[in-house]
Parts: sequence; structure tokens; C-alpha cells
Amino acid sequence: MNLATGIQKAIDYIEVHITDELDMAEVARQAACSPYYFQKIFGILCGITVGEYIRNRRLTLAGSELKKPNVKVIDAALKYGYESPESFTRAFTRFHGITPTEAKREGGKLRSFSRFKVQIILKGGNSMNYNIVKKDAFTVLEKVEQHTVIGEQNLNSIPEFWGRAHSDGTITTLLEHASDRTYIYGTCYGNGHSNAETFDYGIAVECAPDTVAPEGFRVNTIPARTWVVAECTGPMPEAIQQLWHELCAEFFPTSDYTPTYEMDIEAYPYGDMTSPDYKSQIWITVVGE
Repeated sequence: MNLATGIQKAIDYIEVHITDELDMAEVARQAACSPYYFQKIFGILCGITVGEYIRNRRLTLAGSELKKPNVKVIDAALKYGYESPESFTRAFTRFHGITPTEAKREGGKLRSFSRFKVQIILKGGNSMNYNIVKKDAFTVLEKVEQHTVIGEQNLNSIPEFWGRAHSDGTITTLLEHASDRTYIYGTCYGNGHSNAETFDYGIAVECAPDTVAPEGFRVNTIPARTWVVAECTGPMPEAIQQLWHELCAEFFPTSDYTPTYEMDIEAYPYGDMTSPDYKSQIWITVVGE
């Protein structure tokens, strides 16, 4: 299943179950990937988070429903997943610009957020620096934390992890034990096709296989895999975010390779990450079709 088809199947599932308590693991299963990778790819292709999409669609449908004469505000609130009329009113007002009570009056203008349909538009003319690399197993020293996609907490928790790593000595310790200081890695273990809503994320360097891990770190073997290795040039985080978009929206839909959803690595060399000449890489495990 290609990326666009998988994301569309998940969107269709969301729409059918829009008034239910949606289980993100089940939504991701429709796209044949883990909740982490579904959330990531959805955001890249659609430009908003899964949570924002669900919220906007529910509030759109709630607005239409409130135009019906026999529908009460509390009924719409409960139907679309709000525990109280007050929380519903706050969300409704932020989205529509008027209260639910005002919406029921004749002439109340509502905002509409339409259902997504994923389309891959082939524009052409763009170039991407990438290689398909069959890499032997290699060893890394890493500090690892578990993150969760529940409530999209990982969108904040991973940047916070990097912030702590720069301030608490983690980066210094990693470099002291590195066998190759070319890159500091962001290693994301995406759980493949599992339904797990948590995943491990590490900050790592390559090290010798016999390295003894300092307290709070671990030595891990990255297995032999085939990787698509793509490079970008430009300041962080904009350049690497753009590269992720190009990979998901342009490269994979037209290539003979499919992500395994097992893991990905972002590779950052030492240097000025705000420089327009800064180069970084994304590594994604793939299989050929």
C-alpha cells in the first residue's frame, strides 16, 4: 500500500467513526503503519495534525447539526466528544467565531472545514540528493526516552529531549565515546506496523561494538538494512522538514521503494545549524517493490 492510499484509508475510517471515541492505533492500522508513523506522515502530507483534523471536522459537523431546530447544544456537545456544554462552547467559538447559541439563530455564519482527499500532484522539476544504501549492521551509543503519540505529546517532548541533551551534558558524553564524530543521530524506532502508541527515540553516535555504556545510556546494534539516504541543505528545522515533505509527497509515491516503518534516522553534523549551508540527512529503512 502506498503512502497516499494508506492515509486516505485512515481518513475514510475517521469520517465513518467521527462521532466515536477514536483509537489512534486502529486509525493507524488502516494505513498499515504504527501510530507514530501515521501521525508523522499525515502531518507532512496534510499540513495539520491528526488531532486538529478530527477537531475541525467535528466542529464543522456540529455547526451544521445545530442549524436543525430540534438539536440542543448539549446534544451536539456530547455527540461530538465534549464532556460539557462549556468546553464545547469554548471550542466551537474559537473555530466558528460565534457561540453555539448564536449559531442556532437565523443568519449565524459558520466556518466549514471540508473532508480531506489525499492527492499526490506530480509537479516535476525538483531535484533531490539521495542514495539507496545497503548498510551493514553498526553500533551506536545512545540515550533513549520513550515517547507517546497520545494527545500528540511527542510533537513537544522530542524537541524538549534535544534541548535537555544540549544542556545536561548528554551530547558531550556521546561525543567522548564516539568512534565516528561525523554525525549525531536522532534515532526513531517507529514500531513498524504495530499498534503501539509509544515508541523509543534516541540521541546517538556511532561507537565501537565493545563500548561500555555510561549510566543512563545504552549500546545498541542497528541491524543491516537497505536505506534511502536523502540530504538537504539549509537551516534547521526548516530544511529537514522540507526534506521530509519531499520524501513523503514526491519521492515515495513515484519510486520503487516503500518504507518499512521500522525506524528512521536524522543525521546532524557538528556545525552551525542556522547556516544556509548546513547539510543534514534523513535515513529511512526501505524495501524494493
